[in-house]
Amino acid sequence: MTQQGLLFPRDLEAWHVWQGRQHRLRRIRTSLFPGRAGSFWLAVRGTAPSVLVGLDAETPTQLASLVRPIGLLPEISAAVLMPARRPDLLPPDGWRWLEVPPAGAPRTPVGGGPAARFSGADGAPDVLAAVRAVVTIGHFLPVGAIVNGWAETLGAIRVVVQHGLLTPHAPPLPAESHFLAFSDADGAFAAARRGDVICSTIGSQLLWAAGNEPSVPADSQRPVYLGQLHGAELPRGVKGRAAADFCRATGAMYRPHPAETDIASRAQHALWERTGIVVDRSRRPLRELGRPVISAFSTGVLEAAARGLPAWVVFPEAPQWLAEFWDRYGMRRWGGPPTASPSRPEREPAAAVAHHLAGLIGRSRQPPSEIEQTAPLPRRGRK
Repeated sequence: MTQQGLLFPRDLEAWHVWQGRQHRLRRIRTSLFPGRAGSFWLAVRGTAPSVLVGLDAETPTQLASLVRPIGLLPEISAAVLMPARRPDLLPPDGWRWLEVPPAGAPRTPVGGGPAARFSGADGAPDVLAAVRAVVTIGHFLPVGAIVNGWAETLGAIRVVVQHGLLTPHAPPLPAESHFLAFSDADGAFAAARRGDVICSTIGSQLLWAAGNEPSVPADSQRPVYLGQLHGAELPRGVKGRAAADFCRATGAMYRPHPAETDIASRAQHALWERTGIVVDRSRRPLRELGRPVISAFSTGVLEAAARGLPAWVVFPEAPQWLAEFWDRYGMRRWGGPPTASPSRPEREPAAAVAHHLAGLIGRSRQPPSEIEQTAPLPRRGRK
């Protein structure tokens, strides 16, 4: 096995170009109907936040990776930047809200008070002057890009929390960042050829939670196939054929990914239904279906295994990177024994993130060499 790491270990712009090429219809639609840049919202707890979280989406993985740790640090003044004003997503700790316009012009905080001042068109609000660490899933989405840019001017430490499984097509990590990985193997994979990245292993909060949730025992032999038509890692047509062939051969039910809402995906679902494939439109949680789980490389395979459900991966003539991906995560091929439940770390991963942040912000005034020596389980990426 090669396991050489990311295809774009440093060049974020090249990664964006590659992404655009995989989603041509989306790129054409965006060029014809460019969206209007909207404001972001900054939630502030306390008077001088030392930690700034960048939340790009309201997905379970991001909420588990980024918001849960802040809830475990009620004594720390913190801030969260997000695309919309959603108090229900945050811990109930008395947050105040500030609208942050795209151009960085000053706005009045919600509920009155003096207008926040910005240091420039792309500068951070003055309320963030004491921030010592920024926490994101990376700098490849709008909020993450803003927050990691602010880190440069604030002199803050960049912390990236792994929120999903890593393929070679994942975006590169921000420069000089601390990567909190699911495993040693994931840390080495993401930081390969990166001497500026420090890795620590904390585990997956999503899988930890899955292992704690009650699950309906598998009372049916009819599998459910987890769709991934939205992803760019494999050609869409090949993924569609693989899913359809498996469902026809086994009688499996196809469960669309939540992102499969575009016109092409909806048309594909309708075509499959006309040809006899059952498409699960119930939106019931996977744990309630009580069925064996199959996919090409979905995180849902590991979630199901963590809950004690039988789960496998399948893909005809899998490329080398996919076979290596299966091996790195212990995913078992269809036809053999099911995937084993992922190993659980001794500490809840969100608590490990919180512990890591508390240590970093307490030492952020130290020279970088001293921080590296005392940070939990640090390892530099391979150059």
